[in-house]
Amino acid sequence: MSDLPENPGGHAAVHKLLSLAPLREEDCHLYLEALGRRVRQITARTDITHEGDNPRAVRVVLEGWACRYKELPDGRRQILAFFVPGDLCDSAVFLLDQMDHSIAAITPVTLGEITPDAFAQMTRESTELADALALNELVTVAIQREWTLGLGQRNALERVAHLLCELHARLEAIDLVKDGQCHLPLTQIDIGSATGLTSVHVNRVLQELRRDGIIELTRRRLTIHRPAALGRAAMFDPVYLHLRQLPRVAAVRPAPEAFAP
Repeated sequence: MSDLPENPGGHAAVHKLLSLAPLREEDCHLYLEALGRRVRQITARTDITHEGDNPRAVRVVLEGWACRYKELPDGRRQILAFFVPGDLCDSAVFLLDQMDHSIAAITPVTLGEITPDAFAQMTRESTELADALALNELVTVAIQREWTLGLGQRNALERVAHLLCELHARLEAIDLVKDGQCHLPLTQIDIGSATGLTSVHVNRVLQELRRDGIIELTRRRLTIHRPAALGRAAMFDPVYLHLRQLPRVAAVRPAPEAFAP
């Protein structure tokens, strides 16, 4: 990959797809070229697109963090997904007449935008790239299923621990984890909005995980000292992420008797 063209955050985008499927060097070049044609800088804590907007491009987070959310008329908000570097916000969003959700920057974000015509041309030129992008969409849906399961069945500790495991695994897959440590620019309100908990409840859970020596979270840096313990607390099984290489956090499958009536 050393001779890939320079592109802001481009290598994270390539790492993301390579974590899911093998690609040829020419596929990576094609993807980076498409990403580099239209790049936007987004200020932290501002919307990238609003519910009701006309979607006109495929958006890829090249640098920074973003989230997908929906809001009730009274202002209550639910975060539906977190986007880390390399993530596509939606690969087929331009098929919709209007957005049914909003996307916001959590940190300053560098955003690559691919027009529908350019996206169609790119996927026609490379079936391997088209397959990798399709697999990425399947993983996005799988993550949504896992989040729904968490909201319905996991307790507070399990929800927060599972989110930390997932984000750590996704960042590790794109080479953004060093010595068990990664950037985590989320506030306790962000975590609560994603897990259906109050910020006070999130704080209690994080304090418990710190007290047990499982994690350290300071200055927006997450260190997982005991990945197996965090995985057990979350009942985390990364199979739904469909990564080609298993992450450091433990894969834990429920015992068969857990499904007994």
